[in-house]
Amino acid sequence: MVSVHTSPLDQPGTGDAGGMNVYVTELAHALADQGANVEIFTRATDPHRPTVVEMADGVLVRHVTAGPHRGLGKHDLPGQLCAFTAGVLDQVGRDADFDVVHSHYWLSGHVGWLTAEAWDVPLVHTMHTLAKVKNAALAPGDVPEPAGRVIGEEQVVDAAQALVASTAEEAADLVGLYDADPGAVHVVAPGVDLDLFAPGTERVDDEGLASAQQRARAALGLPRREQVVLFAGRVQPLKAPDVLVRALGELATAGLPVPLLVVLGGPSGNPRAVADLVALAEHLGVGHRVLVRPPVARRALVRWYRAADVVAVPSRSESFGLVAVEAQAAGTPVLAAAVGGLRTVVQDGTSGVLVRGHDPHRWAHALHDLLTDHARRRRLAQGAHRHTRTLGWDAAAEAMLKVYALAAQRDRPTGRGSRGAVRLDAAG
Repeated sequence: MVSVHTSPLDQPGTGDAGGMNVYVTELAHALADQGANVEIFTRATDPHRPTVVEMADGVLVRHVTAGPHRGLGKHDLPGQLCAFTAGVLDQVGRDADFDVVHSHYWLSGHVGWLTAEAWDVPLVHTMHTLAKVKNAALAPGDVPEPAGRVIGEEQVVDAAQALVASTAEEAADLVGLYDADPGAVHVVAPGVDLDLFAPGTERVDDEGLASAQQRARAALGLPRREQVVLFAGRVQPLKAPDVLVRALGELATAGLPVPLLVVLGGPSGNPRAVADLVALAEHLGVGHRVLVRPPVARRALVRWYRAADVVAVPSRSESFGLVAVEAQAAGTPVLAAAVGGLRTVVQDGTSGVLVRGHDPHRWAHALHDLLTDHARRRRLAQGAHRHTRTLGWDAAAEAMLKVYALAAQRDRPTGRGSRGAVRLDAAG
């Protein structure tokens, strides 16, 4: 597998680390459980990390030197792809015994393209996000994805024997916006660790869920009787935590109860993103109702999900929405924007509530309605838990192995680039 810009060893919720880190890590583990040997190639950013780390039985992470040993912005990474590709080939040679290269994100796709050709194996690619979709849903004042990325994505679409989409909607975007060959596009829903992300009670009923919530709040030092809304993710315009802060301001202006908003995440792109969010809350008079905490490890994250009354996912664009799946698996209803994969992940009225648009007034109304209706929340919590029961990573890995086999049967595309790894290797 190739994951150039973010390592599966990085903490999700900081910098460029997020759902893709979890995806690569969990998929690699699940593939290894089914007998595959997985090697994940990622850019070295810490000189003290070993070149090769055994992440689990059958899963190696290889750190490839390409540029300085520090984090670089995504806009700086295209200039390092040649060095990264050379570093991959230097580490394992041109006669490496891989069966497929699976690249993640468009930057990795270019490395995957070249290494797959060097090893004479198929290229399977997962986009994770699409520039054309993101640019159609920009936050006010946000910077659009550059033309170079759009061209780069089109080239990867042309080069891959197989493209993996997380939802049917993403598959349609690949075909409709990128002219992908429909026969090369496969929908494989990401999974969730159902052993870890669980309600914390054998009885998923009102009493059991309430008891699990109180245990989680006691462990986290949260007040027992507060209404708590959780946002977990990177603090950036794309994830739109500002919509939630503005919704709190709307509630305060209307004289309605203002819940405690917990923001569990770090800045991405703009180093002042968290400070700016706190300043916005103070300006709107709800600073005392916003609690910011740094990202936490996944074993601690499930406790935050259980402690919340609602997990809010107001993203402007999501190819899937892993936070929404994890929260539902933990037995917490989700209030999500009706965009992208969230429309598939959240069953409106059954496992959560979908909100059209990003108007803070509409979000305030949705929050108030859900938080003041205890019976509805509990019904949604039970529906959320049922909805995620079939979304284990073992099913995702089994489906992905079938994609790899199909990719091996396809001829290499011709005219690549004209528009502008399972032993297993991961380039991202």
